[in-house]
Amino acid sequence: MKDSEAISQFLEMLAAEGGAARNTLLAYGSDLRGASELLGGRLVAADAAKLQTLGAEWMALSRTSVARKASVLRRFFAFLEEEGIRRDDLSDALPRPAVQRALPRTLSHRDIERLFDTLEERRRDRHADPLTLRLIALVELLYGSGLRATELVSLPRHALRGDRPFLILRGKGGRERLVPISDRARVAVAEWAERGNVPADQPWLFPSGHGHLSRVRLFQLVRELAAEAGIPPQRISPHVLRHAFATHLLEGGADLRALQTMLGHADIGTTQIYTHVNSAHLVELVNARHPLMDAARRRRGPAPEPGPGQDG
Repeated sequence: MKDSEAISQFLEMLAAEGGAARNTLLAYGSDLRGASELLGGRLVAADAAKLQTLGAEWMALSRTSVARKASVLRRFFAFLEEEGIRRDDLSDALPRPAVQRALPRTLSHRDIERLFDTLEERRRDRHADPLTLRLIALVELLYGSGLRATELVSLPRHALRGDRPFLILRGKGGRERLVPISDRARVAVAEWAERGNVPADQPWLFPSGHGHLSRVRLFQLVRELAAEAGIPPQRISPHVLRHAFATHLLEGGADLRALQTMLGHADIGTTQIYTHVNSAHLVELVNARHPLMDAARRRRGPAPEPGPGQDG
């Protein structure tokens, strides 16, 4: 079987059975066609020695990129074996670089308070003008429900109902999930819907021009708010607010499976990254507050006074 035919069948399977998103299919297709090209169009028929040459070809890439490409190829060869196109699975011939997953950036509770304090100041100073009401609704939904930026800006006008404390949306990969909506967010959205001067024929909750608010504009609005609140803009984005939602819920005792459902993660391994964030917070807490640490500090005695010419 030609590589192009096998790759097409694999991508069709991912779309039909796995509900893979369009961007995922494009990325997988690109990785597989690139590997096929490196092997002279003989990816499907490659032996272990040929596959091992891919590792050498990928040496200039980052470990994360190599890990992603190898993962795609492993899924591809498992598919070839399941379909009877090959009788063996040569996944072990592919590189397995160790990749340390970066912890997601998040915000402290104090940072969140500063954002909402700034929003309240805007509401008072600008007499609750429509743009301020829109921004309040956007931030309440980002932090209060953990929505992805794309999910938020593309919400239909009547996605939220006053009598229903949740919404059902189709997120990443076309998967539907139930998203709880806080009372604060419901009030903010209702106020925006009532006083935002949105034309009656608009299908979007957050319209802009001929469509809905763009992800880029949402990003800009969040960063402008951060600067106004005294938070370095480079530390924040809509996705950082989603991370803060997850991290703070976990700190408050939320169940990991419940958090997975709310965030729309297909794999709980993705959600577990927040346990590492929470663990870092706990280690910090132990080092700062544990009685044994206090005893150790007492044994060491007070820090020496700075000498002449030294900074305090």
